[in-house]
Amino acid sequence: MRRREFLVSISALAFSRSPALTVNGFRVNNHLKELSRFGKTPEGGISRVAYSNADLKGREHTIKLMQNAGLDVIIDYAGNLVGRKAGSDPNLPPIMFGSHIDSVPQGGNYDGQVGAMGAIEVAHTLHESSKLTRHPLEVIIFQNEENGKIGSRALAGELQSKDLELPSYSSKTIREGINFIGGNPDKIEDVRRRQGDVAAYLELHIEQGALLHQESVDIGVVEGIVGIKRWNVAVHGHANHAGTTPMNQRQDAMVTAGRFITEVERLATTLPGRHVATVGRIEAHPGAPNVVPGRVELSLEIRDLEMSQIDKVYKAIAQQSEVLASINSTKIDFREYYLSRAAPTDERIREMVETASQSLGLSHQRMPSGAGHDAQSIALFAPTGMIFIPSIDGISHSPKEYSRPTDIEAGTNTLLHTLLQADTLFTGA
Repeated sequence: MRRREFLVSISALAFSRSPALTVNGFRVNNHLKELSRFGKTPEGGISRVAYSNADLKGREHTIKLMQNAGLDVIIDYAGNLVGRKAGSDPNLPPIMFGSHIDSVPQGGNYDGQVGAMGAIEVAHTLHESSKLTRHPLEVIIFQNEENGKIGSRALAGELQSKDLELPSYSSKTIREGINFIGGNPDKIEDVRRRQGDVAAYLELHIEQGALLHQESVDIGVVEGIVGIKRWNVAVHGHANHAGTTPMNQRQDAMVTAGRFITEVERLATTLPGRHVATVGRIEAHPGAPNVVPGRVELSLEIRDLEMSQIDKVYKAIAQQSEVLASINSTKIDFREYYLSRAAPTDERIREMVETASQSLGLSHQRMPSGAGHDAQSIALFAPTGMIFIPSIDGISHSPKEYSRPTDIEAGTNTLLHTLLQADTLFTGA
């Protein structure tokens, strides 16, 4: 029997045991509405940055929702909220699912929060229907996703002691923030999970892009979370008087920088692949209107689901930069300063999401995630899957961010039935 046929039969078995098992759409959307009170802004969004008073109150509210869903809740040493429910087989590792509730400054009401409230709703549905899974369940609300994926990186063992001293959006350091929300940064190593500790991780999330909305697709089956590389780019020319230096004698760093930006766009567009490349920052020195710029500093970011493709695009940009610089005797230097590894999702879970959406009468499409998520860290030690629902007009990190209640209910039902399949299929590490 082929894997896909096997998964369909597994899904049919799960559905036959509980054919009418669906989430309470009104309840999950109402929970989202209630959560939006914490950190509410006049524009209709939220500023619930990690370690703020609004974040603390939102977490306290979320703990109550988790307890009402039949979960035993703790705050781990990293400051994550972990709600646990026993399974019928104590020898199996838990299935983990959740997201985050912190926001960017002046953010929206759906990023992270849909996945967090959706996970709690799935637990609540199982609790009130007295459905006992084989695996123990862990609903996890990660802390500080928006400012460095701190909670999930702690579970993956990626958080270093120097990271604890970095500032957060709240102005507290990460160490101060973890203490503020009830964690213990001195014992943060104790929360680390390793291969085999978690059977699978599932995350429901808004797309934060426009593809699903534009194509009228209900469910995005996430193939993986893109990797990211960033470089500081420096263009070196020669500063000189803007009035007395003839045009044909200038080593104008800004002119080279402009050509560089145009070439990045051209190469990113013409090279085959699904990569994206961005120059998001530029600064001229000395920065006076009457001085030919002698140095320009820029940023370069490249994202793709395959790290090799990122390197391929960078190599093409770097090679072409030498040609650009030679035109007016300037020089371009690159210094890589940021790396976030691509995190492919588990193929078995992708197929489970597809099977669940089909069984629910929902359309689906495979796609990469262009934004980072907590799942990126969890993929380092557990099979991982993500479910996307449409973001209207692709707007995110904005008070105008919006996903329809019907889409939220559909995504939460897909999460529920993906979980039921995972509970049947996965036996351990």
